[in-house]
Amino acid sequence: MIAKLKGLLDSTGIDHAVIDVGGVGYLVGASSRTLAALGPVGEAVTIHTEMLVAADSIRLVGFARAEERDWYRLLTHVQGVGSRVALAILSALEPLELHRAVAMGDKAMIARANGVGPKLAQRIVNELKDKIGAAPAGGPVGGVVALPTGSFVADALSALQNLGFKPHEASTAVAAAEEELGDNASLDALVRLALRKAAK
Repeated sequence: MIAKLKGLLDSTGIDHAVIDVGGVGYLVGASSRTLAALGPVGEAVTIHTEMLVAADSIRLVGFARAEERDWYRLLTHVQGVGSRVALAILSALEPLELHRAVAMGDKAMIARANGVGPKLAQRIVNELKDKIGAAPAGGPVGGVVALPTGSFVADALSALQNLGFKPHEASTAVAAAEEELGDNASLDALVRLALRKAAK
C-alpha cells in the first residue's frame, strides 16, 4: 500500500499530477484543490495517497492534506459515489465546508459539485451525518481537521475557473501567485496576481 509520496512535481494535467520519486514518475489523480496546492513544477512536494486496486489496474489518488484523503475515504463508501465524483466534491468544497454541509444537512451545498444531483447529495448527507459529528466551529472535529481560515487558494482557484480558465491553468497560476505573495496574502491580491500570471 502506497500511503504517501515525497519527490519532485514533474508535471500536472487537468485531473492529475506526475510525482518524480527517485527517477520513477507516479501518476496521481487529484482534485483541482490539491493540484492548486502542489506549487510549481520542479519543486519538492509531499502528497498523501490512496491506492485503488482493481482487477485490471492499480491507480493512485493524491491529496495535499491528510484530511482531504479522510473525506475521500468517507465519500467513496457512500453508494453511488465513485472516485471521480468524490474528487469533484473535494474540488468544489474544502474539508471544513464539506463537514459543515453534511452536519447541517445542506444538500444544496454538496450538489454544487459536478456530477452530484439532489438525490445523491441527500444520500451523502444521510449516510455521513452520524459518522462525522457536529458542525465544526474551527477546530478538529470527528477526526477531520479544519483548514486554516487564512488560506484563500481554493477561493482564488474557483474565481479563475468561473472566469473561464481551465482547471490546470487556474491551478498553475494560483500556485505561482501564492508562492510569490506568501501565506498571508489577501484573496483579492491572490486573485489579481493569479489572473496576471494566467493571462501571460
